[in-house]
Amino acid sequence: MTAKLKTAVVGATGYSGFELTRILLRHPYVDTPVLLSRNSENNGTHNLADLFPAISGNGSHPLKPLSWPALKEQGVELLFLCTPHEASRALVPEAVANGLRVIDLSGAWRIKNAHNRAVYGFKDEGTPTAAEFTEKAVYGLPELHADQIRSATVVANPGCYATSVILAVAPLLKAGIVDRKRGIISDSKSGVSGAGKEPTAKTHFVSVADNLSAYGVFGHRHLGEIAEQLDLRADDLTFTPHLLPIPRGILSTVYLYLIEKMQPSDIEAIFRNFYIGKRWVRVFATPKLPEIQFSVNTNYCDIGFNLAKDGRRLIVVSCEDNLLKGAAGQAVQNMNLMYGWGEAEGLQ
Repeated sequence: MTAKLKTAVVGATGYSGFELTRILLRHPYVDTPVLLSRNSENNGTHNLADLFPAISGNGSHPLKPLSWPALKEQGVELLFLCTPHEASRALVPEAVANGLRVIDLSGAWRIKNAHNRAVYGFKDEGTPTAAEFTEKAVYGLPELHADQIRSATVVANPGCYATSVILAVAPLLKAGIVDRKRGIISDSKSGVSGAGKEPTAKTHFVSVADNLSAYGVFGHRHLGEIAEQLDLRADDLTFTPHLLPIPRGILSTVYLYLIEKMQPSDIEAIFRNFYIGKRWVRVFATPKLPEIQFSVNTNYCDIGFNLAKDGRRLIVVSCEDNLLKGAAGQAVQNMNLMYGWGEAEGLQ
């Protein structure tokens, strides 16, 4: 019997890290993951089940300090980073130097263009190491970059908003039917878990319940990421995120103009041909549109559209679970590609 892959997760105590751990625990080709803690942020807790009782009764899930020699001794081959951006900037080069492949769920290595990346304000910007790993990292959107992901040493897992918008627009741009001069607008809404586990004044229950708010207008970190992957200028795309009073899920409504008048059947054919054989994208037959409840707790990105009677105004709706297809599920999808397994393994 072939030995199972040994993985480790840094940051398992966060929302995405916990979802990732739960998937790895049931994955048929993965051994029980090593769970690592960077510091004392877990309030002295040394077992993940103490923080998330949902996994109690399924063995011990100890949180261990990060040690490169210990990982080597345990035979770990793949490291998942569910860490803040700056932490990942430091940890990825160290991991690779210690012979590990890495899937990084932060925004540390997603963006190639320095102008688009400037919003992060990385302290190591311009150093030889930063330049090396910016070039080395593969953007981990399987529907667009599967071939590169398979052989990658470092995979930069996409942002949750970015995934929903890129998958909604990429087929249309590739087909050359979008009037770029008219601009593209994405009105995107996410559940509160997309803001991370650490509470803030804006994410407390009192602030979020019975409310809907926009944030990051003209300055959200995912804007440059989306523009880069779609080969757009940042000025070609207006992206406005909103905070929904729900735990999880993303809905992006994208507004586009077409160069020439088209029929709904033409648009549907473009989407279906682009995503043929892509396990985790579901294309809805117009006029049916996706809803968050259809994709939540799954790794699907659901896409639907409506075309105006004039045949040129197009609205595309894209839905996903921000913690799965937008984070942990997509990370496992990338792992499956990297090790030659079916993209659905562990995710069904």
